[in-house]
Amino acid sequence: MYANPIVGNISGWVFGLAVLTVGLLNMFLIHLVPGIVYLLLSLSYFPPANVFLRKKFGFSIPLAVKFILAIIIIMFTLGVSDLGDMID
Repeated sequence: MYANPIVGNISGWVFGLAVLTVGLLNMFLIHLVPGIVYLLLSLSYFPPANVFLRKKFGFSIPLAVKFILAIIIIMFTLGVSDLGDMID
């Protein structure tokens, strides 16, 4: 899975919390629907969600998919969403 599981877990928690924060800000400041989408996307980064997916369904989200999704989330948040306009 990861070269160093501790680094993978810490980075998963950090980025998951960052996306969760963006989701909560979107829910309260912009609109409910994008906030819920961000909240659902943040679940894919938390290590307990990976364990749950592996136990229940027999698979987990690969690191490459998480990395690509992270780039898309960052680009969308800073470039397209209304939340980026509120920062300016």
